[in-house]
Amino acid sequence: MAELLASGGSMEMVRAAFDNGADAVYVGATGWSRRRSQYEMDDAAIVEAQRYARSAGRILRVAFNTLPASSEVPLFLARTDALYAAGVRDFILTDPGLMMALKNRHPDTILHASVGCTIINIQDALFYKEAGASQVVAECRMGKATMRRIKAEAGVGLEVLVHATTCYTLLGRCTMSSYTKLGHRVDASGKDHFPGSPNRGGLCYRICLTDWDQVGAAGELEASGVELPNRAYFLADDIPYLIDHGVDTIKIQGREYSVPLVGRMVRFYRELIDACVRDRAGFRMDPWRERMARIVADRDAERREKTEGLISESLDR
Repeated sequence: MAELLASGGSMEMVRAAFDNGADAVYVGATGWSRRRSQYEMDDAAIVEAQRYARSAGRILRVAFNTLPASSEVPLFLARTDALYAAGVRDFILTDPGLMMALKNRHPDTILHASVGCTIINIQDALFYKEAGASQVVAECRMGKATMRRIKAEAGVGLEVLVHATTCYTLLGRCTMSSYTKLGHRVDASGKDHFPGSPNRGGLCYRICLTDWDQVGAAGELEASGVELPNRAYFLADDIPYLIDHGVDTIKIQGREYSVPLVGRMVRFYRELIDACVRDRAGFRMDPWRERMARIVADRDAERREKTEGLISESLDR
């Protein structure tokens, strides 16, 4: 049966995700995981989460899914060495060089290629498999035909986001925030941080969700208040298809949502997946849609508040 993977932005969220039925939880290593530090975890917290996961017979994955400079590679190796010594074996990475370095250093680690790798076809999947990944995350726009081909031909596990956010460009490739929130600092450990770049230890400030003007070739204003497509989504209707076609992991994003909301989302997907597997022939989606609508409404309210804060912060010079 497909694994249910949920987000953990704090120890409280890790517990809530596991207690509501997640098979695995991913957490971000501070400074390395495309989120604000308050939603990441230091090594002591990661080790605590690993112990909790082990006690429940579940899996903890640690995300190091930013792109490092050469000077940062020793920092990455030292930190993953320490986590490995504490029992962590599962990691989510974006950089193929780091994948190869970690796999060579600790061959029994289990590496997943992050959604930030922007895997859109079978050749991408094969590339990250060669780098050491045993599973890849499908880009949010990947079609079902490509998913089927990766499952049939690539010899690598497939992970699909069923609760996440699209991107105006491709997730992991947008540089829009960098133009609005410029800057650079180096922390006490020597780690680089670029405020407007999620790939380099910063954030996505969701600049695409501001109101845009559409300008013609001669500079004339053609339209105001244009909304660029970047929407949060639920793919609950796709769950039966994903299970039928052997998708390995069904993933829920949401480290920045409240702990109660994350718990409700995990419980919803846990019960939906179990019901589908228990009686595949008789499973119907209709009874789940009303419950899903209530969760979506609460999710959208939290996301709007978060987006307004990020956009305001991005404009604060």
